[in-house]
Amino acid sequence: MIAQSFQYESPGTIQEAISLLQKYGDDAKILSGGHSLLPMMKLRLASPEYLIDINNIPGLSHINEDNGVVKIGGLTRESEVEHSDLLKKYFPIFGDVTKLIADPQVRNRGTVGGNLAHGDAANDHPAVMMAVNATVMATGPDGEREIPIDEFFFGFYQTALQPTDILTEIRIPIPPKGTGSAYHKLERKVGDYATAGVAVQLTLDANGNCSNIGIGLTNVNPIPLRAARSEEVLKGKPLTEENIALAAQYASEDCSPSADLRGSVEYKRAMVGVLVKRMIHKAVERAKA
Repeated sequence: MIAQSFQYESPGTIQEAISLLQKYGDDAKILSGGHSLLPMMKLRLASPEYLIDINNIPGLSHINEDNGVVKIGGLTRESEVEHSDLLKKYFPIFGDVTKLIADPQVRNRGTVGGNLAHGDAANDHPAVMMAVNATVMATGPDGEREIPIDEFFFGFYQTALQPTDILTEIRIPIPPKGTGSAYHKLERKVGDYATAGVAVQLTLDANGNCSNIGIGLTNVNPIPLRAARSEEVLKGKPLTEENIALAAQYASEDCSPSADLRGSVEYKRAMVGVLVKRMIHKAVERAKA
């Protein structure tokens, strides 16, 4: 299908873009990479009267380190994340996730900020950002504000972004030594949405116990889900096979997948358990390395 007609705007500054959002209200949508919005427009699942293209606004695409935090601009392309030496140094999980997102053509255009702002639990970055304890920076008429990732998603395709907000940056605390991270998703074919996916970041103390851990789940809940009970089972405790198995069990119990062409509810719960175990072991290997 073809999207209905719309008016195209291309502001040159954040302030200009926010002014347009204020002017057009609910009739406007932000265009960044477009790989989530444009297919919905073609299917008439979204019919904005105005598209505000922020790609010409400088300063929204970057990956840099600043005072113990890695900052990723909202317009940063997936391909930039995939090949970033800085992210490889601190967060190998981003090397895992970007290679599983669609295909190179999509990754060359799709943005990290758009992936999050879309609010889709089937997207890969929400679970990863939960695992690494990210903070989303939103810029609106009243300036910039911080949104912890656990407060960002609150409904089906709904986020804490206000109608006049633009997601401008993601900030991730640099973890201490002894930290490892990993992500994987089960998919029917290369580039597909996940049947189930699991993101893990953990830190080992001097005794080999788990001093901190984050676990995020992909596409097994109406909204992106942190496996909180699983984290509590492991935090401050040795990573024994018994504890890891209990964490996997809790994750499979606490998610709420829907049956579809990718599998039944029971199958998806089982795959969550399997992936939690595998990603914990992989994260431990990286932490020790």
